[in-house]
Order: sequence, then C-alpha cells, then structure tokens
Amino acid sequence: MRIAAIAVTIPKLTHYTIPSSTIINPLKLNENSEFSWTPLKHDSVLTHSNSGKLAKHWMEYQGINNWEGLLDPLDDVLRSEILKYGRFVEAAYQSFDFDPSSPTYATSKFHKNSILTRSCIGETGYKPTKHLRATCGIQLPGWVDRGPSWVSTRSSWIGYVAVCQDKEEIARLGRRDVVIAFRGTATCLEWLENLRATLTCLPDDVVNVVGPENGGAMVESGFLSLYTSDSDTCPSLQHMVREEIGTVLQTYGDEPLSFTITGHSLGAALATLAAYDINSTFSDAPMVTVISFGGPRVGNQNFRCQLEKSGTKILRIVNSDDLITKVPGFVIDNDDKEMTSNQALNVVGLPRWVRKRVEDAPLVYADVGQELRLSSKECPYLCKEGVVSCHELSTYLHLVNGFVSSNCPFRATAMRVLYKHHRKKLGSY
Repeated sequence: MRIAAIAVTIPKLTHYTIPSSTIINPLKLNENSEFSWTPLKHDSVLTHSNSGKLAKHWMEYQGINNWEGLLDPLDDVLRSEILKYGRFVEAAYQSFDFDPSSPTYATSKFHKNSILTRSCIGETGYKPTKHLRATCGIQLPGWVDRGPSWVSTRSSWIGYVAVCQDKEEIARLGRRDVVIAFRGTATCLEWLENLRATLTCLPDDVVNVVGPENGGAMVESGFLSLYTSDSDTCPSLQHMVREEIGTVLQTYGDEPLSFTITGHSLGAALATLAAYDINSTFSDAPMVTVISFGGPRVGNQNFRCQLEKSGTKILRIVNSDDLITKVPGFVIDNDDKEMTSNQALNVVGLPRWVRKRVEDAPLVYADVGQELRLSSKECPYLCKEGVVSCHELSTYLHLVNGFVSSNCPFRATAMRVLYKHHRKKLGSY
C-alpha cells in the first residue's frame, strides 16, 4: 500500500553529526514562525480514551492486520507510536561517538543504563539491557592497518535493546514491549558493506530452522555480512540479538509481550534481518514488528514470502524523494505471494532487451511489508533542499508528525485551507 503525502518546512540537519555541546530533539526543530507545530506527546494527544484504545487494540497497532484503516488517514495513536520508536533511533545516533580522533570512536558515549536519559529523548519507561555491535566481514589488505585506525575499524556500536519496565507505560501499551533500535551507516567499512549490492543466500542455520521451503530466499550481501560476521574480540550482531532475546523470553515469556525493531537507513535493513532471524530461531517468539525509516531494499521476493510466512510485520516509512529507499538493485513488478523458479520476473523500469541480463544477475529485489509513503518534494519550503536532507531521520520524523492523509494537508495547514475554503464558500453566496 503506497500513500502519497506532502511535507512541512524544517531546518536542514545532518543526522550523522550532532554537536557535543548541543543535544537536538528532532521533534522540536521547527521554529519557523510562519509554519510550525507542537510535537505530539502522550499527555497532549493520547487522551484517556485513546490510551485505552492502544491497550485494547495493541496488536492492530503492531500490524496484525497490516495496519489496515490506520494509515490513510494516519491514526493519531499510530502516529504517536511511530514517533516514539523514531526517538529510540535518535537515541542510537546521539549515543554513538562519531569523532574519528576520539579514543572511544565507534563506541557508545554513554553507559548502557544511561543511553535514553543522556540522549535527552525524554521519559520512555524503557530500560536499556544490552549494547549491540556490528562487525564488518570484508577482508582488507594488510596495508590498511597501517593507516588511521578509524579507516579499519571493523566492529562498531550499532544500537541497543531496551525493555519496558514502567508499570504505567506497560498498562498504556497493553503489554510489555521490547525495543531493538539500530542507527544508520557511520563508519568507512559500513559504507563498503553497503556497496555490496548483490544478493546472497541466507546462512545455513537460518535455512535449517525455517525449513526446505526457504530455498531461494536471498538478501543483500553487505547487510547480511554486518549481521552475521564476528571477530576474535566481538561476537556477531546475530549472536548478540539471539542471546538477548532468549534472556527476555525466559524472563517475561509468560506475560503479554511484543518485540518492536526499529532503525533508520542501514539500521532499517538490519532491523528487517533481525526480525526475520528472531521469528526463524524462536518458535515461541511473540509478535515481531519492524518500524523502519528510510530503509534500503533488503532481499528478493522469496525473502519477502518467508517474512510473510513467519508472521513478521513491517511498516516502512518512506520519503518518495529519498534515493536510499530506491536502492540497491532493481525491484520486481510482481505482487504474487508465491513465485516458482520458472516464473518470469517483470523488472520495473528497464527496456526489454536488458531484462534478461538483469533477471539472471543477483540484483532483483522486492519491497517488503506495508508502506507509509510521504514526500518532502511537494512542499515549497523543501523543494530547494538537497538530496541528503530527504534521507535525514529528522525529516522523516517531521513528515510523520504532520501527515494527515493522502488527499488532505498536514495538520499545520489544515486550518488555513479550511479557512480559505470557507471564504470561497461565503463569496459564492
């Protein structure tokens, strides 16, 4: 499902660097006197009735029905939850040490217990329980080690796991929620992994768990490498996720529970892989939902089919002007749930004479999950902004914050449009 939208003005902000002297709240950026809004908060938007609505229907808001009837127009409760998970991703960015000259480069600047408080995203009711690291699997020539250490940094802090512990928040949510949050690309080797765009088969341990019908499921080589690679000093991200999920299930498995995995850019791709891995590894896993922002494509159509069979629910927040959401590879024009090996693929946007070569190459991807499509290009305040700003997490949070529906303006302009319509109506009398 694709939903078009327009946007509102925001100041230009690069999500990769955040000044150490200034902690930025992405939901409080718009200070334009002509065009601004108040960010959504639980106490201002979620009235008592809406709060009860979330607790009663939390599975619908986690995507059990693929968010049917909640995206267009965008339900206010769902909007608030999407923004909440976006703030968890923002905390991952703010916690990461981006300074190559720092002795703690590519690690978390904050202790595990203080990630959420020191990143200034406000009270969440969640408690971080584990740091997560990702390791690059690319084999580098020996001379690289003689260069700056930041060039050859193989393992880096990528995110964290947090468990909801606040009784009031658990009551509001209707269950205990576990968040896994991933940041986007930050290190040189992560960028190199991103460029490994060819599809590769899933590892044997996942195939064996899912079963022989998994045959043909493939994912982007670089993303899989970052998820499954390890080193002598650092276990793989896959191992850390599985270990922590096993602990959570052992501790809270007898109560209503949900896993919400969220990420931006590269983090969105890792969130998709982690969700698939959890559902494939743990037969007793509760509902697993992915809320992704500006994510690239991850796998082929067979991978999409396996995601759907596993019950993994994915809500992709997409800015139609964000180039990252259009890569890697080519997308197929085939909505069938099943695909046989003899079935031809119709590759979108390619002349017929090159389709055969593309279809034979491991570069044919498929979009996954449900899509909430927004757009910043149609906004006069953003039409002159650069390509980079379309991909920033702050842009995505502002788009979600203001979106109403595909055929209705954002909240910030709704009253203005209604006023003009009312004036025209009076003038016709």
